Amino acid sequence: MPIATVNPANGETLKTYEAMGEEEIERRLQLAEATFRTYRTTSFEERARLLNRAAEVLDEAQQDIARVMTTEMGKPVKQARAEAAKCAKAMRWYAGHAEALLADEEPSEADVEDSGGARARVLYRPLGPVLAVMPWNFPLWQVIRFAAPALMAGNVGLLKHASNVPQTALFLEDLFHQAGYTQGCFQTLLVGSGAIDDILRDERVKAATLTGSEPAGRAVASTAGDMVKKTVLELGGSDPYLVMPSADIDRAAEVAVTARVQNNGQSCIAAKRFIVHTDVYDRFAERFVAGMKALKVGDPLEEDTEVGPLSSEQGRNDLEELVDDARRSGASVLCGGERPDGPGWYYPPTVVADVTREMRIHREETFGPVATLYRAADLDEAVLIANDSPFGLSSNVWTRDEAEVDRCVRDLEAGGVFVNGMTASHPAFPFGGVKRSGYGRELSGHGIREFCNITTVWHGA
Repeated sequence: MPIATVNPANGETLKTYEAMGEEEIERRLQLAEATFRTYRTTSFEERARLLNRAAEVLDEAQQDIARVMTTEMGKPVKQARAEAAKCAKAMRWYAGHAEALLADEEPSEADVEDSGGARARVLYRPLGPVLAVMPWNFPLWQVIRFAAPALMAGNVGLLKHASNVPQTALFLEDLFHQAGYTQGCFQTLLVGSGAIDDILRDERVKAATLTGSEPAGRAVASTAGDMVKKTVLELGGSDPYLVMPSADIDRAAEVAVTARVQNNGQSCIAAKRFIVHTDVYDRFAERFVAGMKALKVGDPLEEDTEVGPLSSEQGRNDLEELVDDARRSGASVLCGGERPDGPGWYYPPTVVADVTREMRIHREETFGPVATLYRAADLDEAVLIANDSPFGLSSNVWTRDEAEVDRCVRDLEAGGVFVNGMTASHPAFPFGGVKRSGYGRELSGHGIREFCNITTVWHGA
């Protein structure tokens, strides 16, 4: 895949870039290693100063980088600005919380005495250069939610971004440099996916984090496992959205539309499978379909656009194949489902009902504005349908019954359960999944400690 900006609204190639050669990659690896030796000794106060300054730089550039993101991958420009603002918020959050999150831990006196020692403590020390392999769908946020905690922990970052967002990737490197970071603290590697294996095998790279597809995650995990290196993987998701009779059905249907089409439906944590109790199914379906039909699809640079194009022609083809397969197998398409005429990689908001386990759309992730709608006889069946997926990223539950909430929290196979609201990420809360959605956690204290050497220091009596 070429490293290029191709506008998904019209298919026009705007900029192309040459991949870095072996000499440049080697130079940057050397720089990362050398920089880490010094940066790891900086104080939390200095790291926080730099990260807060990076947030200020991002705020100042918000309008410009939002247009770049929209031009590169098609998200509505209002959502792109919100993404930039969210990144600045996360940087400030880690600048203010990292020192406490990584504070030395003191075991109890009884445990120290029982160990035969006089005193002991547990430290969180940085690992070194961390390789981040990041996707195009949230081209700023996915990177910042790695970079902010990694830098505050004393690590340095090497970014291999998706090949269709090179301008955003270069902006990120420049962002940290403008903020005053030493050049080797955060570097973008403009390389294709074929270069990842050799970079990850390099002894100077100590760990890796990947957000992306399951095949990409398998490849990185395999290489990292062979080299015995730590990884965090955030892969696909096919999040269930359960609606029970006690819920506010109108509100649940309204939020369901946003939960499905956020980021043009290209979000791992977007709700994708809507599982509705039979007693309220017809009412929910009517409102949900009406909401999906009412969305404005169009030029993502227009302020009132709600759904823009998919990021690539292949992405649209893949989505179209899932809908067509379901239709041929007996599913009902309640709205959308037909590729529009004209330029760009657009696909309409679509709702597919009467889905069965044999259909591909039941098992595979729909990465675009396509929802599947299921009828459940009771909560038991709803949970069974929800868990009948290879993925387990997040989940949504709409009910006013606390016993039903408790049951879902206990039994849903997911890294998050969001009650009476849509899934969202926040720097204070851990984020990640189970099953084929990956392992490890980003954000919160759990995320910042993922790439730390957790060190026991023990003193004899």
